[in-house]
Amino acid sequence: MRRISFVVVAAVALGGGFGASVQAEDKPGLAPYITDADGCFTQEGAKNDNGKWVLPDGTPTFHICKKDGTLVADWGTYNGYRRYHSECHVCHGPNGLGSSYAPALADSLKTMDYSTFLGTVASGRIRDEAGTKFVMPSFGDNKNVMCYINDLYLYLRARASGDLPAGQLGGHNHEDKPEAAKADEKACLGD
Repeated sequence: MRRISFVVVAAVALGGGFGASVQAEDKPGLAPYITDADGCFTQEGAKNDNGKWVLPDGTPTFHICKKDGTLVADWGTYNGYRRYHSECHVCHGPNGLGSSYAPALADSLKTMDYSTFLGTVASGRIRDEAGTKFVMPSFGDNKNVMCYINDLYLYLRARASGDLPAGQLGGHNHEDKPEAAKADEKACLGD
């Protein structure tokens, strides 16, 4: 529970989606998309930090490479795909493409920064359009979401970039789970 509370506090501290005015250049995670020197798709400034890809400001990011004609995703992006289709696709549709009552997150994450994403997922959101209220519930107490919030963000940012097409990730098209991810999962979920 402490880790989940930390995520909510971090989201608020970063100015997450609670009416705070944030300048575009200050939005964590919105670095330009690039193809790096190895021909992999990622964001400008991304580096591998103990098996996880991060931007200079510490925001997690994706890293997707073409190997033998197949897209190979970093573990976090792959795990985000798994978690998204376990927890989020019921409302937001497969591959983040939306539904009749929830927005396409593959579109929303084109402009939504990391802190807004964290705040929205942790606290929920009510949107009023022409008298119709659209309600996203809070997932701040759901460990199946909050323990993997960074991975969910990676998957949706990769989908938003267009570098990860709609479809299934599985088999051999992802990197192995790094030790850091194993340790984080154990710390969040408990023994």
